[in-house]
Amino acid sequence: MIWLTWRQMRTQTIWTTGLLAAAAAYLLWLAWAIRDYYDLNVTNCTSECTADNARRLMSQQFELTLMLAGMLVIAVPAFIGAFWGAPLISRELETGTHRLAWTQTITRTHWLAVKLTIVGGASILASGALALLLTWATEPYDAAVDNRFTAFTFAARNLAPFGYAALAFSIGITVGLLTRRTLVAMAATMIAFLLFQILMANALRPHFAEPVTATYEFAEVHTAGSADTVGIGPDGAAVQGFLLPGAWVLTDTAPVVDTTGTQITMEQFETCEANGVTDMDECFTGLGATFTVQYQPADRYWTFQWIEAGIALALSGILLAIAFWKLPRGVN
Repeated sequence: MIWLTWRQMRTQTIWTTGLLAAAAAYLLWLAWAIRDYYDLNVTNCTSECTADNARRLMSQQFELTLMLAGMLVIAVPAFIGAFWGAPLISRELETGTHRLAWTQTITRTHWLAVKLTIVGGASILASGALALLLTWATEPYDAAVDNRFTAFTFAARNLAPFGYAALAFSIGITVGLLTRRTLVAMAATMIAFLLFQILMANALRPHFAEPVTATYEFAEVHTAGSADTVGIGPDGAAVQGFLLPGAWVLTDTAPVVDTTGTQITMEQFETCEANGVTDMDECFTGLGATFTVQYQPADRYWTFQWIEAGIALALSGILLAIAFWKLPRGVN
C-alpha cells in the first residue's frame, strides 16, 4: 500500500520537492541578506543608532520582499491541498482504480488512512519547514520592526502554517471524495482555503481576546508609539495609523478630543492661531488633547498562534471525520 501510494504521487512529489527546494534556497539567501544589512545598519552602526531609525531602515529595505515571501509561504498549503490532497481520492474515483485496492484484503478506511498518513504528513512537514525557515531568516528584521501581527507576517511564521497545511490538505481530500471530480475539487480547495484566510485575518483573529483600550495624551503620539498621519481637517482632528511596538493596533483612525471629550475642530485650531499659537502640537497639548485606540498587546502573539493553529487543526479533524464516515457508506 505504501509503495502504491508512492507510485501514484511520485510525479507531484518530485516537482513539488523541486519547487520547495528552490524556495528554501531563496530563503537562505534572504537570511544572509537580512543579517548582513542588520549588522551594517544596526549592530555596527556608529551614528543615528536609534530603534526608530533601525525600524525605518529595515522596513524600507525588506518590507515588500518579506510580504511577497509571506504570500509564498501562505500559498504553499493551498497548492499542496489542491495538487496533492484534491486528486488523492477524486482521481482514483474518476478512473476507477480504487476498485483494485478495495477488492483486496485492504479495508477502505485503512486505504484512506495510509494515504493520509504518507501524503498528508509529508505536506504538513513541507509547509511547516518552509514557514520555520522563513521565521528563522527574518529574525533580525522582526526584532527591529517588531510588527509580527500584520497579515502576511502572522500567517507565515511559526505555528500557524502547520495548521493551514493540515486544513488545506483535509479540504482537498474531503471535497475530492464528495465531488469525485479532480478539477472541481482542486478549484474548490483553492477557493475554500482563500476564504478561510480572509475570514480568519479580518473577522476572527482580531477577536481571539478582548482588545485593550488605552487613552493617550496627544503629547505621547510620537513617544508611546508612532503615527502615519497626525492632523486636522473639516471632520476634525485625528491620528491615523497609530502603531505601538509589537502590538496589533485595531483602530485605524482615532479622533483627537479635548478635555470635554469633544473632537477638536478646525475652529479651535484657528483660535489657537489667532492667539499666536501656530504649532498644531502645541495647540492640541494646550487643549488637553487625548486620543483612544484599541489594540492586542504584543505578549498575546503566541496565544494567538496557538489559537489559530488549533482552529485549523480542529476544522481538519472535522473534515477528515466526514471523509472516513463517507467513504465506506457513499462510495461504490
